[in-house]
Amino acid sequence: MSLTQGARPEVLGAGISPGAGPAGASKGRGRGRRREPPSHGKSSRTMFLVILPFLVLAFVFSYLPLLGWVTAFYDYKPALGLGGSEFVGLQWFEVLVSSETQLKQLGQVMANTLAMSFLGIATSLLPVFFAILLNEIRASWFRNAVQTLTTLPNFISWVLVYMIAFSLFSSSGLVNTTLHDWGLITVPMKFLDTDQHVWLTMLAWSLWKGLGWGAIMYLAAIAGIDQSLYESARIDGASRFQLMRYITFPMLMPTYVVLLVLSVANILNNGMEQFFVFQNAFNREHIQVLDLYVYNVGMTGNSLSLATVLSMFKSVISLALLLAANAIAKRARGSSII
Repeated sequence: MSLTQGARPEVLGAGISPGAGPAGASKGRGRGRRREPPSHGKSSRTMFLVILPFLVLAFVFSYLPLLGWVTAFYDYKPALGLGGSEFVGLQWFEVLVSSETQLKQLGQVMANTLAMSFLGIATSLLPVFFAILLNEIRASWFRNAVQTLTTLPNFISWVLVYMIAFSLFSSSGLVNTTLHDWGLITVPMKFLDTDQHVWLTMLAWSLWKGLGWGAIMYLAAIAGIDQSLYESARIDGASRFQLMRYITFPMLMPTYVVLLVLSVANILNNGMEQFFVFQNAFNREHIQVLDLYVYNVGMTGNSLSLATVLSMFKSVISLALLLAANAIAKRARGSSII
């Protein structure tokens, strides 16, 4: 007993302490080691490699074709190539502004382009309202059915859309045949082969095709709204209409402003597919927008150099409109996309 008791001080005096064992040593080493911060340079390089393929695609399809602008300074002949074509300097730019007939035709084309663009901007709130109303549908099966049926037309090509329009509204189409059988008309009504209300007709087809698709982004924005805002408003006695008016609609405005700025920047870019398939000898004057006019000048008129000049003119104006719309949005709402 006395030997054992006498041994304890020696053991304790041998330098063994509670923190000297393996666990204590590792704990002490862990306490003294400083954790290295994550490498921001490595993270930046990783993110750059992720977006690099998209940057390459944007360069190849959006910036590399700008080299084709050089054809505006040549009397370009596809059979001879650029090397065999004559260099004419600013001749095609002078042709664009010196010919009275060319200026008159270009003025009508610009009127058609601006009219269709402003009608599209004037109706740009319709996808917002449609998304809000669609979000208010309580029956999920009905909401999904409506969203599917209104989104499907976006995936139909304009050629098939014209086929549907021709089957319904041509002189021998379903509408005229039905009205004639009911005795309401004796002469077929002209819906497609007429120069009247062309802008409104094109707007109606564009809305039918793109309304559901345009609402998808706003539905995503609605899903991101903080639900506590709605709960607080319900506690205060807000109705469903008040929730839509004072919470949902204002929260969608930043998304709408961004899309509106992009729409203003693309005010000269109506596309040509819709107008190309719907054009005919009766409505050509009022349906020919700038994109279709460039195609007709380059392909039908065999003047690729003049078509290039028109494309340059369109690109420069679009860039100026983008900067102006961005400045106005920044001044009005304090937010911009550039």
